[in-house]
Formats: sequence, structure tokens, C-alpha cells
Amino acid sequence: MEETFVPFRGIKNDIQGRLLCYKQDWSSGFKVGYRILAPTTYIFFASAIPVISFGEQLERSTEGVLTAVQTLASTAICGIIHSIIGGQPLLILGVAEPTVIMYTFMFDFVKQRSDLGREMFLAWTGWVCVWTAALLFLLAVLGACSIINRFTRVAGELFGMLIAMLFMQQAIKGIVEEFRIPKRENPTLIEYMPSWRFANGLFALVLSFGLLLTALKSRKARSWRYGSGWLRSLVADYGVPSMVVVWTAVSYIPSRSVPEGIPRRLMSPNPWTPGAYENWTVIKDMVNVPILYILGAFIPATMIAVLYYFDHSVASQLAQQKEFNLRKPPSFHYDLLLLGFLTLMCGLIGIPPANGVIPQSPMHTKSLATLKHQLLRNRLVATARQSIQKNSSLGQLFGKMQEAYQQMQTPLIYQEPSARGLKELKESTVQMASSMGSFDAPVDETVFDVEKEIDDLLPVEVKEQRVSNLLQAVMVGGCVAAMPVLRMIPTSVLWGYFAFMAIESLPGNQFWERVLLLFTAPSRRYKVLDDYHATFVETVPFKAIAMFTIFQTTYLLLCFGITWVPIAGLLFPLLIMLLVPVRQYFLPKFFKGPHLLDLDAADYEEAPAVPFNIPTEGELGSRHSFADGGEILDGIITRSRGEIKHMCSPRITSSSTTPARDLELQSPRLSEKAYSPRINELREGTSRRGPLSPMTGEVGPSNLGLKSPRDT
Repeated sequence: MEETFVPFRGIKNDIQGRLLCYKQDWSSGFKVGYRILAPTTYIFFASAIPVISFGEQLERSTEGVLTAVQTLASTAICGIIHSIIGGQPLLILGVAEPTVIMYTFMFDFVKQRSDLGREMFLAWTGWVCVWTAALLFLLAVLGACSIINRFTRVAGELFGMLIAMLFMQQAIKGIVEEFRIPKRENPTLIEYMPSWRFANGLFALVLSFGLLLTALKSRKARSWRYGSGWLRSLVADYGVPSMVVVWTAVSYIPSRSVPEGIPRRLMSPNPWTPGAYENWTVIKDMVNVPILYILGAFIPATMIAVLYYFDHSVASQLAQQKEFNLRKPPSFHYDLLLLGFLTLMCGLIGIPPANGVIPQSPMHTKSLATLKHQLLRNRLVATARQSIQKNSSLGQLFGKMQEAYQQMQTPLIYQEPSARGLKELKESTVQMASSMGSFDAPVDETVFDVEKEIDDLLPVEVKEQRVSNLLQAVMVGGCVAAMPVLRMIPTSVLWGYFAFMAIESLPGNQFWERVLLLFTAPSRRYKVLDDYHATFVETVPFKAIAMFTIFQTTYLLLCFGITWVPIAGLLFPLLIMLLVPVRQYFLPKFFKGPHLLDLDAADYEEAPAVPFNIPTEGELGSRHSFADGGEILDGIITRSRGEIKHMCSPRITSSSTTPARDLELQSPRLSEKAYSPRINELREGTSRRGPLSPMTGEVGPSNLGLKSPRDT
């Protein structure tokens, strides 16, 4: 994103960029066919369930003035409008918990004022939304979103971890409440007797953990050893929504032997009940708000505007991380302008505004990356098998797959065709082909396992389109009419889903993985190198890694702690924004520049796994280098952790006639850049020299798994 503070320039650039790909946003989505339903259903549940829960929270806090009907309506209306005329269709809009907290504070304020009272709550919040919209317009016009460019990985990952903690906190609080008597309920009812409350709490634990564990397992169904490929894909795509249905059905098993209120279920009015639609005409009451309170509405509006500016922009940024390899332009300024109009509209019809939400937005992008992976995989599997049937050599087979891959890369009208290609073949595959005596010999599936190896060849890509966002928003709107069905869902299932969303957002978060590294026994830290890993593990001393992680953890706990403070808790985005000057001026005083660049890189390298039977540096140096005569291409390898690495690696092409002795060096694990000298430290403890930093080229110490003299 271009950093510009010239009025209207950012909005103009966003509109021009997105208009060029608007038609393809729709056509590419419809071409997918029924497969678009998998990410749509996944993100629909991730969007609807928190909104329903927040609606119930609002109903208790506002004495029934706002309910889940209003939160669902807001999420649906704003989501539909954004999916059609919004800039970034990967961004998911919804009523978030900070909005609920702010509306709770405003209700408590209004209820205590005799000249306002409960009846004028929606009219006054309408004026708050008018002021908020005006501030958002001003921020969008002046290009305030350009500041988002200065948020490095440390800020984004810390904010993601904070949201995960808030979701987990909501899940834990919900489970604890299952053992207590709900507010505004009759404590003399039989289901609120101590013995039945205890039984309800235990049953809630079963339902919550049951949904959590089965949902996590179903998301990994594609790696199961059991079942056919189509069945595993079906479970992976639709398993999480299905688990909500399954555990809801389980909750009805003991229904005949327990009181009617066990387990507790969603309580929300139907949209056709009296009073459920009074908010839609709130605009006529806004003129009755005293002028002093109209002006005073600017104070909470300022807080909400700052909150929405940060939350909306960061949600959009996390949905467009560099490791997703998106090809279409961003739209921060225009989307913030549109958010201003949506906030104004919501205020005038008496519903809480919706904004970009986390973790749903990056979850949406990840689900579309899975969809694109499946589409590419199916095409390449068919191409590979056709080549094997024609007795093609390994080089010819790889060339055919490369052609098929490029055919599926549809460039936009203003773009050149993508230069990205497939990743390199596995070392074992190349060696097996060379052992057949001739590289030009026909290969079969004993040499190239089509089902297993194609997954490793595909880079991360995302199916960028608008259809899934539109469909999920329409489905959320359908929940308003389906409220009688939704009221069958136990509240404990919601708490399990909150925990699932918190855990689901952790993979790919380097901050989380460094926390895990701190708790790894020193004698076992070398095992990090057994799999693909961020290269800071090899280039930064463990003491620096620990200090940086402890700083982030302390800052995270500070942000989390302030959310518990009434009113001031809404200012936690200011602490996140404060990380910009902290990163630029404070951290460089305590960390070396190269180390800080590796730990806080916008897109950082990821080194391949290094087995312990790898040749030593001397053995590698004595071999013939493939770079002398082979083709060297820049590849991008991304693993499920969501991280990206750039490495220089050889690539087999359809015209390759490389002799067998050179084929042995075609694995990235044996290339000079992919090879980790730290393996000698871990194996022999004799090396004192670390590898080159991928960000700076500077040689750094390597202390992983060893106890440095400086640490004693």
C-alpha cells in the first residue's frame, strides 16, 4: 500500500485498483461451483456463533433493548453491502465484543440520566454513530490508513494473540457461568437447585470439550490414514459445522430425565415478537435528544472511531498477509470510508455497527487458500497420471505439471502472467529416478507418488473472490428467520466453538511458537530443526529470542489486563498503536539490528528440515555444485504454519538432461543456502559459527540447544 496523506488520494487509488478486478472477483467465484460452499459454511459458523453470543450478552446488559436479532441483522446487512461494493472481499464484517462492551457502558450512562433514560438509549447511540461516522470519513479522506504500513509483525501477531486470549476468556467465563444462576432468572426454579446446577455444569464441560476436540480433529482430516480421499476432504471441509449439529443432537439425549432447562440453550426473541422491531424507527426519536447530549456524544464517538479504525484496518491487514501471496490490490482507505457509511446507517436504524473482525478475516483467507490448493491439486493429479500413462520421464512429467499450473494462473487485465511456479521435486524422488539408470527413463507411481508428492509442490495461493463473503452474510441474515432453530443450540456448544476459534488462530503465529520454544527443554531444542522452521532459530542467539519473547509476552499481558478496566478497557488499541514508536526507537536499544530484523521481519525466511545424517560442510564442499550448470530459480515454500521462506533452489524442467551424479544435489536440503551449519553444533558441539542472517547477510552466533557461556 502506498503511503500517502494527500486528501482523497488513497481512496482514489483503492477504487481504481479494485475496479480493475471487480468483474473477476465475481466470475472466479462462480466458476468454482459447489466447492465455494466449503469455505462459505466454515466462515459462516465462525461469524454467526460469536455474533449470537454477543447478542445474548447485549440483551442482558441492555435489559432487552438490543438482542441477538439486532446483532445478526447488523452483521448480515453490513456484510452483504461490503461484499458487493467493498474494496477487500476477504475482510469479514461482524459485531465484535468491543462494540458490545462500549454499548454496555453507554446504556449504563443513559439509564442513570433522568432526561434520557432507557427509552432514549437507541436515539442517543444514533448520535454517537453519527459522530463516529464523521470521524471515520475524516480519517479515510486524510489517508490515516497509511500508518498501518508501519505496523510490523510484532504488532500484528501480538494483536492476534490478544484476540485469541479474549475468545478463550469468553469460553472460560461461559463455562463457569454454567455452574451459576443466570442474571434475570428465577432462582427458585428446579434447574437452579445446587445439584442440578452442578449437573448442568458437568454436562456443559462434556459438550464444550467434545465440540472443541472433534472440531480440531476434523480440520486435520486430510492427513488421516483412514477413509478415501473424497471422504477425508468432505470431513475437513464440513466437519466443524457438522460437529455443532452433532453435539446439539447429543444435548437432547438426557432430555427426558432432567429438568427442561438443562442444558441451557440460547435465549433470544423471535424477530416477529412484539418489541423486536421497535429499533428500526429510532430515527424519529433522535430529534428529541437534548442538544447537550448530542454534543456530548462526541466523546464516546471518538473512542469508537479509534477502535474501529484500528480494528478494521488490522483485520484487513491480517487477511492480506504477505505469506498468502495475494495478487489483487488492497483497499484500506476506501474500506474505512465505507465503514463510516455503514456505521451511520446502523445508528439511524438502531442496531449496533459491524466492523472488520479477527480472527474471522484471516480464517476466511486461510479457508480460501485451502480451496485454491484443492483446485490446483485436482488439476495436477490428473495431469501427472496422464503423463505416467504416456510413459513420460520425470522431467517431462514435471514440465507438464508446470504447464498445467500456469494455465490455471489467470492474470488480471493489468497484470503480467504470474512468474510463480511449482516447488522443486523431493530429493528422494530425484534420486530414485536417477537410480533407474537414465533420467529419461519412464517413471511410474513407485517413483513419483502422485497423491503424496503433489501437495509438496504447490505454493500457497488464495482464491480471491466475493461470492463466499456474500453467501456467508446472506446465511447470517437467514439466522434471523431461523431463530427458533438456533435456540436449540446449547450455550456450552458456543463456548466450545469460542475455544476452537482461539486455538485455530494460533498456527502460523511466530510469537506463539517462540513461547513454545521457551518451554522446550534445552536438551531437546535441536528437534526444532527436524521440521521446517523460521530461520531466526538459526540466526539469533537463544538469549535474544527469549528476551524478545518475554518483552512481547509482558506487553500482551498489559494489553489483556487493561481490557478488564471499565471504560479504559476500550483503549487497548492505543497500546497496540504505541508499538510503532516502541519498535522504531525503544527496541533497537536492547537488541542488535540484525537480530531484530530476523525476529520482526514482515516476511521472513523459513529453513528446511535438516536430518542428522546430513553430510558435513566439508563433504558438501567437495561435491560438484549444481549451480555451475543447472537452472537456479527463486522458490517460495510455505508450510501449514503460515510462514514463508525464500530460498535459492534447483528446479527440474521438462528439458532437463542432468546426469545422475548431479541429481543427487537437487534437493534444497543439500543446497548451500538451504544447508544449516548449526547442525554440526547440535551434533558435535564443535562449531562456533552461525549461518548467514537471511535479512542482513551478517553472520550470527548459534546457540540453539547449547548452553552459552553468556547464559550461565
